[in-house]
Amino acid sequence: MGLNDTPGAERTNIGFFGLRNAGKSSLVNRVTGQEMSLVSDVKGTTTDPVKKSMELLPLGPVTIIDTPGFDDEGTLGELRVKRMREVLAVCDIAVLVTENDELTPLEKELKSLIAQRGIPCLTVRSKSDLSSGKKADGDVIFVSAKDGSGVEELKNALAGLSGVNAKTVRLVADLISPGDTVVLVVPIDSSAPKGRLILPQQEAIRDILDAGAVAAVTGVETLTATLDGLKEPPTLVITDSQAFAKVMKLVPEKIPLTSFSILMARYKGFLDEAVRGAAAIDSLKDGSRLLICEGCTHHRQCEDIGTVKLPAWLRRYTGRELELSFTSGHGFPEDLSGYDLVIHCGACMLHDNEVRNRMNAAVSAGVPFTNYGTAIAHMNGILTRSIAPIYGK
Repeated sequence: MGLNDTPGAERTNIGFFGLRNAGKSSLVNRVTGQEMSLVSDVKGTTTDPVKKSMELLPLGPVTIIDTPGFDDEGTLGELRVKRMREVLAVCDIAVLVTENDELTPLEKELKSLIAQRGIPCLTVRSKSDLSSGKKADGDVIFVSAKDGSGVEELKNALAGLSGVNAKTVRLVADLISPGDTVVLVVPIDSSAPKGRLILPQQEAIRDILDAGAVAAVTGVETLTATLDGLKEPPTLVITDSQAFAKVMKLVPEKIPLTSFSILMARYKGFLDEAVRGAAAIDSLKDGSRLLICEGCTHHRQCEDIGTVKLPAWLRRYTGRELELSFTSGHGFPEDLSGYDLVIHCGACMLHDNEVRNRMNAAVSAGVPFTNYGTAIAHMNGILTRSIAPIYGK
């Protein structure tokens, strides 16, 4: 991925929901200008969520998601409805598509589910070319996928909603000033992706440049020489969390130090909970059950942080025999009641809503929730120092 590409986690996710044969797929095809979804008069044609990342004017970078019908039936139908519900966890905007003049009880139930998650929702009356002319209750946009009427109105309405939950926090730019120097410590080992930087590193570099500051990228081995070569101490040092133990010894106390993972937790909106959750590490006992979650599905290396390094650090720090479970990608248990702690990655590949829903699920189950960087900082005794650049001393 190039630095100019918009990551999926940073795009506006727009989900199209409704009953089978409501015209969702036809409308999605019309909105995107592409035949991205299969269209048929047969109910249940869309069996799995279909996603398309694109630039949709006047919104900008978005991901359009076509979903199975909420009224799907049978064993497979139940699984499809479950997948549809999972899409709700990542949506910024929902479009409820109906072919009825008035919402049916099942459509009202779906609209209630959307409202419960706090997702801005537009109700769209599809197939308006076949409409009886009776107006539905409430603010409804009438569209026709057949002749395109109402589609531009829908796009403009979506653009208006896209800023409702707009993120105000930056990854790092709001912590620095123009002209500042920020040193980024990027370990290159067997677990580093070949020929590229990981997403948080890329995003941090871009955010620093956008702030009019200077990004100095170095490895652990060259960190001391980098610091010595600067005329003035850097405003901030950001390290990969797995190098905390080494970097903390090389960076003088007077220089602010944090990690990409801690910054990402703040950016995604769960740092407060991650700091609280990290304290639970000290209470772990023999047999305590931990869930370690990776947001992406990269190939596991011999020095993988989630499945190898972090478990070893946890066992060494606690001195306990721990029971560890692992998930990756969009897989996440519905029932967390049996766990004593959830440790999540920085969630750079997950949408804000998805990772916050995971955090809320843990909190609701009474399970502490933290992330890699915060947990590692806690175990190295520098959590207070590593969050000071964010919360202040």
